[in-house]
Parts: sequence; structure tokens; C-alpha cells
Amino acid sequence: MPRRRIGFWYRFAAVLVKPPLVVLIKRDWRGMENIPAEGGFITAVNHNSHVDPFVYAHYQYNTGRVPRFLAKAGLFKKGFVGAAMRGTGQIPVYRESTDALSAFRAAIDAVERGECVAFYPEGTLTRDPDGWPMTGKTGAARVALQTRCPVVPVAQWGANELLPPYAKKPDILPRKTHHVLAGPPVDLSHYYDREMTPDLLKEVTEVIMAAITAQLELIRGEKAPENVYDPREVRIAQRRKAAAKSKAQQEEGQGT
Repeated sequence: MPRRRIGFWYRFAAVLVKPPLVVLIKRDWRGMENIPAEGGFITAVNHNSHVDPFVYAHYQYNTGRVPRFLAKAGLFKKGFVGAAMRGTGQIPVYRESTDALSAFRAAIDAVERGECVAFYPEGTLTRDPDGWPMTGKTGAARVALQTRCPVVPVAQWGANELLPPYAKKPDILPRKTHHVLAGPPVDLSHYYDREMTPDLLKEVTEVIMAAITAQLELIRGEKAPENVYDPREVRIAQRRKAAAKSKAQQEEGQGT
């Protein structure tokens, strides 16, 4: 299937956004040869700064295959923002859907039309203290298995030095470098004919996240931690610790 034309709105956004990005950040962009020239596909990207969607979009814009990001459906109804979201072909996600696959129907349709859909599988900024990818959500795996499209793992690093996670002000000087490395598509073919169970989706998601992490290891020149940061497990551990502390305080109070 042929690629979709970039279109007016995406070019307009590029005119507005690219100049300040060029001024603020240097580029070390590799792996563009792994971005498919034709047909629908997914890029699965790590997320470590509120700035990185813009600088990553700049990277992929330069490949000629612009990314269509997932966003809450409500954003598409709000004035100029909604017009820009629709005009640039961003993908509405209907999270109110009771069917997990239907929630990503627009993303599936976009891939089947020959689009690139960019997923941040972590769902939010990584909570890993050293910026490594954490456990992912299963949306990218669902769309990949449903469409059997290529899944390109992409790692990025450097936007987080310009604007660290949850920081309020950028650290402009010295000028930072945005590193991007796109790897070869992840081979998921041996999962295609299996039932799409929660366990299968979890396994496929782990394979995708491992591929992203492998690219980031190459960028950073070091190995990632053996244990992947899991925010759910951390929350459970924190609740248990708080409950144990509360119980100890109650017992101490009763003993006095």
C-alpha cells in the first residue's frame, strides 16, 4: 500500500516547530533505513521527557513517513487543537470502549490504510530512576497482532537532558544532543496464529520493550538493569510498607 502524503497540516506544524528544535538541540539520528518506505507499520518508542514527542516527530518527519500519535478522543473536539489533531492525522483512542481491541480500532484502521502509528508502550514517562524503559502496556501488541504489520523499535535519549521528567524548566545550556536509533522490525510472526490472551499480549509486549531497550543500550553504551522497573509492583510494595508501618505504630501505641 502506498504511503500517505504528508499534507498541509503536518507541513504547517513542521514550519512552526522545527526551527526552535534545530536551535535548542543537536541531532544524532540513526536507523532511518529501518523505517519502511511503504505500507502500514508501528513504531514503538521509549518516553523519558515531555519534549520527546516533538523531537521524535521531527526525526520521523525527516524519513518521509510521518508518525500518527495516539491521543485521547476528547482532544479532537477542541477548537484549533482539535483541527490540528485531525488535520495532522493523529489517532483518537476511545478509552470508554468496553472492548480493549475496539479502543484501538482507529489505530488498526490507520495501519491498514498504510499509515505509521507511533506508540509509547509505557503509556507515560518512565518512572525508572535511571531513565530506562519500564514495563509496557499491551496496546501496541494488540494492534501488531491484529494487523501483522512491522513493529520498529525506536530508542531515544537526550530530550530528557533538555527537559528532565516532571521538570518545570528546560536546561538549555550547554546545548543537548537528541539521539535516536531505530532498530530492525521485531519478528512477531510466531505469535500470529495464537489466541490473543492476556498472557500472550504480555509476552509480546515484553518482546517489544526488550527490543527498545536493546537500542537504548547501544545509544547509552551500557547495559540496562536486569530487572525491568514495574510501577505496579512498586506501588504494591509501597502500600505494603505503609500498611506495615501503620500496624507497627498502632501496636506501639497500644503497648504504651
